[in-house]
Amino acid sequence: MQRKEQGFTLIELMIVVIVVGVLATVAIPLYQIVPERSMGTEATAALGLIKDAMRMYRAEYGTYAHANFSDGVVVTTGGILAVNPNDLEGRHFSEECYVFEGAPTANTFTIKCDGDQSTATHGSDVAGVVKTIDQSGDLVHN
Repeated sequence: MQRKEQGFTLIELMIVVIVVGVLATVAIPLYQIVPERSMGTEATAALGLIKDAMRMYRAEYGTYAHANFSDGVVVTTGGILAVNPNDLEGRHFSEECYVFEGAPTANTFTIKCDGDQSTATHGSDVAGVVKTIDQSGDLVHN
């Protein structure tokens, strides 16, 4: 009576370990980018909200310029824009992050979201994240 061998050979096991290692080498760096992207979408959504409020302001007053809209000023200062500060409070970014970059002119503006200014619960996670949006909706990730 012959005995039937069962199990895997050492070569088969080594091949499996190598394949798993290669897959892990590719997958882990890709996965690490995902949280950064998800945090950035919070800022992107808020910047879009502010852009829309600036466009409504221009439709009503014919200009983007206003005395309260100056370089480094938080966009909700003075309550001039139709942006509720609570709409800018998120898990990673807070109202203080969203400021004018340079003074708006009659036809142009730039809003900056600086993660270093965040006082949100998880604000430390977005330190160094900077995004800007202009009147045409062009979003820049720095």
